[in-house]
Amino acid sequence: MTRGRYGLNLLALTLMLGLLFLLNVSVGSAALSFAEVVQGLFSHTGTASEIVWQFRLPKAITCIVAGSALATGGLLMQTLFRNPMAGPDVLGLTSGASLFVALLLMAGRYPSVTSIIVPGAWSVALAASLGGIMVFIVVIIIARYVRDNTSLLLVGLMLSAATSSIVSVLQFTSQADDLQTFMIWMLGSVGSTNWAELGVLCSIVCCGLLISISMVKVLNGMLLGESYATNLGINMKRGRLAVVLVTGLMVGAVTAFCGPIAFVGLAVPHLIRLVVPASNHKILLPAVMLGGGLLLLVCDMLAQMPGSRVLPLNAITSLIGAPVVIWMVIKAKRISV
Repeated sequence: MTRGRYGLNLLALTLMLGLLFLLNVSVGSAALSFAEVVQGLFSHTGTASEIVWQFRLPKAITCIVAGSALATGGLLMQTLFRNPMAGPDVLGLTSGASLFVALLLMAGRYPSVTSIIVPGAWSVALAASLGGIMVFIVVIIIARYVRDNTSLLLVGLMLSAATSSIVSVLQFTSQADDLQTFMIWMLGSVGSTNWAELGVLCSIVCCGLLISISMVKVLNGMLLGESYATNLGINMKRGRLAVVLVTGLMVGAVTAFCGPIAFVGLAVPHLIRLVVPASNHKILLPAVMLGGGLLLLVCDMLAQMPGSRVLPLNAITSLIGAPVVIWMVIKAKRISV
């Protein structure tokens, strides 16, 4: 792929992201004309301004930030494990976050359990962060001792299975109202973040994205295999730990504030390769970051089409992501990373 064509594709993705951002801000349950939305953007008084600044702008920015983080995490995991079906949740971080949120929301009859989380507006985010950190620490410790990525992948899947089984027990023994609250959180949402939470999310994700860009040489070396990467002077053990660390930080932050969002990290790298057919991460990473934001903006708009009830975000991402992956498998017979 020539540098000129890549630049044009990247410019096209950037322009599409800007356009979809404006469309996303214009769409919502409250009927606002485009003129009212523009007026609300440049004014700080009135109902339109409050809707735009307090609800729609944070939601649209969250879509871009969360989508970029999940898509980048998916690309990193697919590169690390050299497995096209790997996603950002294969390390069990999402399941760990879900476990602690389940403990917070569904273990009310056990005060000694729920007391580990400080009650308040940030309680769910704190619970999800704590759960993700606990699993993340376990994965980091194990990653220092296992010699191959396949073993690390297996450990992540087993941790995910173990935490999911505990969540199932909590669901079986919980009250109906608590179970409903937890299930709503599990459906994922980008519309519940305020500016303070968005500031924390953006800070963590931006750090993760910058570190990912700085690891281009390591990621390209991983595609060649461990022996070739070592001959190139790449410390694979340190590189693997760095990839796990970056992915864990970004996915954990998104899960804490938005809940578990499915299929974005798995589908976007494959979709982007249709537009940018390259294996060099110097080219892929920026395109995947833009693509993640694009997909989540589209899914959020579909979830709140005018005249209909707001649909679960995970239902939309799965409806889009699953056919994409199936189509890629059928078309290529096998997906190569």
